[in-house]
Amino acid sequence: MANDRLRALEDVEKEIALVLQSAGTIVLELSKEKANASLLDRQLNQFQTSINRVESELSAQIRYLTQVATGQPHEGSTYSARKDCQMALNRAEYARVKLGELGRTCEIMLDPQT
Repeated sequence: MANDRLRALEDVEKEIALVLQSAGTIVLELSKEKANASLLDRQLNQFQTSINRVESELSAQIRYLTQVATGQPHEGSTYSARKDCQMALNRAEYARVKLGELGRTCEIMLDPQT
């Protein structure tokens, strides 16, 4: 699962390189005295397609990271379960401390010497 996420980010990186290449080609063509309209159209189309893919994949990655950060259940992660377990351990420790305090209070109240 983690390797798939990393591969997806590597693909996004390659797609960004294509975006920059398309943008460079467009700028170069526009700087010419007589620009090739069909080349500009093809490069613009590739630029827009690549931008849409990058945006889509990055949005998916952000949604995944949001799930991980908020503890919502998601595929392939034990973060939520570990968080729940830690919270249960914290509650158990708190209950143990409070029961100890209650026991000491009861001993004081039931001690005939006081």
